[in-house]
Amino acid sequence: MDSSDVKRLMTIPGVDATVALSIVAAVGDFSRFSSPNRLVSYLGLNPRVRQSGGQPASHGRITKQGRAHARGMLVEAAWVAVKTPGPLRAFFERIRARRGMQIAVLATARKLACLCWHMITSEQDYAHRRPSLTAQKLRALELRAGMPSHRGQKGKAAAYSLKDVRAQERALAEQAEHAYQRLVAD
Repeated sequence: MDSSDVKRLMTIPGVDATVALSIVAAVGDFSRFSSPNRLVSYLGLNPRVRQSGGQPASHGRITKQGRAHARGMLVEAAWVAVKTPGPLRAFFERIRARRGMQIAVLATARKLACLCWHMITSEQDYAHRRPSLTAQKLRALELRAGMPSHRGQKGKAAAYSLKDVRAQERALAEQAEHAYQRLVAD
């Protein structure tokens, strides 16, 4: 397990250290999956397909095959991610309008799994990350691990305490959300 993979996954909104560690521990080597669909299938987030003869395919509930703990963690991360502005929330809202809230959350969890695969295999952070939020998540993890607190001293996570910095990052995330909405509307 590589700690850079965990830090990389923590740049996604809704994914904290617990979720990132669970996903990395459950999956192991991401490169063993040739595509994100294989990872989604491994986690059991793909819909069951029934088809017989020349009839059209019928898509049902998710298969729930594979890693239940990692699947549960992705669903919990999806619930948090849809509450923060960004493309994931816009995706959730689009699916929710057509199919309902539960299906939209599972679709968002599936999208998170695909996103994790792409981020780890290409070794890139989340494109719409919020740097001060990520620094705050990492600092909270350090404090839980027993690192000394440096009260009264500015650290890397101090920017999250500033309302202006948080407002700027939130505005950028809202811009990304609106860009996604325009993209799918066209």
